[in-house]
Amino acid sequence: MNSIVLTSAESRPALAAVMPNCLSAIRGETGSLGLPAVRGVIVMLVDGLGVAPLMARSGHARRLLSGWDADATAFSFPSTTAAGITQLTTARAAGENGMVGYEVWDRTCGVLRNQLSGWGPGMEPASWQLRPTVFEQLRGNGVLPTVISVAEYADSGLTNASLRGARFIAGGSMRERCELAARVSRAAGNHLVYLYHAELDQAGHRYGCGSDAWIEQLEELDAAFAQLLNELPDDIGVVVTADHGMVDIPKENYREFNTDLLDGVAAIAGEPRLRHLYLSDPSPRASLELSQRIADDEAGQAVVCTRAEAIAAGWFGAVIDPRAEARIGDVLVAATAELTYYAPGTPESKRRMIGQHGSITDAETLVPLLRHGAFAGKSAFC
Repeated sequence: MNSIVLTSAESRPALAAVMPNCLSAIRGETGSLGLPAVRGVIVMLVDGLGVAPLMARSGHARRLLSGWDADATAFSFPSTTAAGITQLTTARAAGENGMVGYEVWDRTCGVLRNQLSGWGPGMEPASWQLRPTVFEQLRGNGVLPTVISVAEYADSGLTNASLRGARFIAGGSMRERCELAARVSRAAGNHLVYLYHAELDQAGHRYGCGSDAWIEQLEELDAAFAQLLNELPDDIGVVVTADHGMVDIPKENYREFNTDLLDGVAAIAGEPRLRHLYLSDPSPRASLELSQRIADDEAGQAVVCTRAEAIAAGWFGAVIDPRAEARIGDVLVAATAELTYYAPGTPESKRRMIGQHGSITDAETLVPLLRHGAFAGKSAFC
């Protein structure tokens, strides 16, 4: 079996470390990232802006990358939006907050649950996401939390699960959102602003992160960000990061699981780059047998392991809530080659994304930590 140790995580902070360090800076304390004291912080999360695609197109993001030490990166796994955002905003790994992937099998109800957009009865945001957010914990302590995002997300399930506790302000474009963030930060008081941009991820899924459309969005982001910095007070620090990276997968590399290998599989969830397989008989022996069958068939194109092995290797963090553990597949198939996995019979309408993410590769898990504003040039991230 392939090694399942995520070595890229060993020398980098997790995405969960960002918000606590920003709060330490607001309080005048020194955290593990060495950020200097500031009056307020803007954490700008750019969906899908992984280190690999950003560095490949660095000439189109000169303002974003100004002064960046390329070693200043964070590790984000599961490398998917619902998990990455929630890790950031709860300061807890997926094993604690319960957001263990894009789609999970609810063993109690026997249904698939989409943790990005499938919220509804039986999946209430206030209880499905298992931990209080950083914003909720700021009540009454003098730091004012604000979320600036896309209008259509204002009352979404993910917002109510992972951004609860903050004032929500909508902006129609990246430039407008950046202007709103600067405006909030100029107001009196200590501010923690979460600024979200979805456009690069959307372009990457549709056209690929190597496409002209993705580069155009990166250039627009860079221009909007430059405007933000121009309007920013001197005592406001800025951290730019992402929830995950992205890889482009050609259509000829879309694969279906061999049905002969799926004996005993009750459900297939996760996403195309990292599948969670759930067994009718979830015993350790049955899980290990399925894992070995798939690993032999894939011949090094994926890391295949049981839930117990993934947890032991730290994939979902050091602390595992039993409710989160139940959502993880009995067997995990994490693509490392340039391919995606689909359940047999998956309709063509669900196979249209070029840009993909979710797995354990560096291109999907490594995200930038860019320091700007009052944080620029003052310290180095660990």
